Amino acid sequence: MAELVNFFDTTGLAQLEWNYLIMIIIGLVFIFLGIHKKYEPLLLVPIGFGIMLANLPGTMGVDSEGSVLNLLYMGVKLGIYPPLIFLGIGAMTDFSALISNPKLILLGAAAQFGIFATFIGSVWLGFSAAESGAIGIIGGADGPTSIFLSSQMAPHLVGPIAIAAYSYMSMVPVIQPPIIKLLTSRKERLIKMKTPRMVSKREKIIFPIVGALVTIMIAPGASALLGMLFFGNLIKESGVTERLADTARKSMVDIVTILLGLTVGASTMAERFLTVESLKLFAMGLFAFCIATAAGVLFAKLMNLFLKEKINPMIGASGVSAVPVSARVVHNLGQEYDKTNFLLMHAMAPNVAGVIGSAVAAGVLLGILG
Repeated sequence: MAELVNFFDTTGLAQLEWNYLIMIIIGLVFIFLGIHKKYEPLLLVPIGFGIMLANLPGTMGVDSEGSVLNLLYMGVKLGIYPPLIFLGIGAMTDFSALISNPKLILLGAAAQFGIFATFIGSVWLGFSAAESGAIGIIGGADGPTSIFLSSQMAPHLVGPIAIAAYSYMSMVPVIQPPIIKLLTSRKERLIKMKTPRMVSKREKIIFPIVGALVTIMIAPGASALLGMLFFGNLIKESGVTERLADTARKSMVDIVTILLGLTVGASTMAERFLTVESLKLFAMGLFAFCIATAAGVLFAKLMNLFLKEKINPMIGASGVSAVPVSARVVHNLGQEYDKTNFLLMHAMAPNVAGVIGSAVAAGVLLGILG
């Protein structure tokens, strides 16, 4: 019996506490949402399993020096994984809609207002300036950017910030429609926009080069993200590096997504996650997302005061960088009111502009507060 008791004392069951159990349940919920509800499964399933793994008592987690998870987590701590994700995003992204109607980049910029509004709110709640900047970037609805900035400015908050960012990204179809409907009239939702013009290959090649030069000059702190984003797009559009582009948008981004999701999830130990600070962070993250959505819609309405050819203000909501989920939400909402109204291509312009805008905002915050 003594040997059995000694064996039981070495198992996880003997060390299991209520806070670990809560975190394991949260991990299982993430897995459920990813598999059953299909909410961002490529992210929520690895993150959910990582949360579960990190909170099994006695496991060698990201804080255990020399453990496998500790070594893999170095890609998060050193800011390696997010730029590689951006390389893959660049190799997947078609900027044609934005190039054909460049004024829509203003909607991507307007949606970043949520970041700075949340920064002010977080400072008011007692977070430091660096922590507030990291929390505010959740409003950009960009997981890799949130992880990159928090790893540089508030490493102790990487896990909660990443979980908040990806959670709200997966809930775009739930969060955005009520805000859009509240801020627009039926007449505005029925606005049809002209088909975007055809963009030449030369324009597609020039855009990432000019884009990199301009944005990195503005926000050099985000050069790792912006440089990789535009480099990925250049190898896609050049037409002579298709093998590189194919690897970047498929094999490489899949591998990095697995490692990023698993290690970020594994960084959310109960001691760090189940705190009042985390609850405040999640509340501010939701606030950031709502403000970003509203700012994009309201700015589109403002633009219509000066435009002869009106834009459908709903596309302003896709200024958050949840690509392409937010653009699809806007398109589907437009289809509810008019089956012949195709907004997807128009919504993709502010959507990809939001990717650039959130990275620029991160660079600005890092430059000022880092």
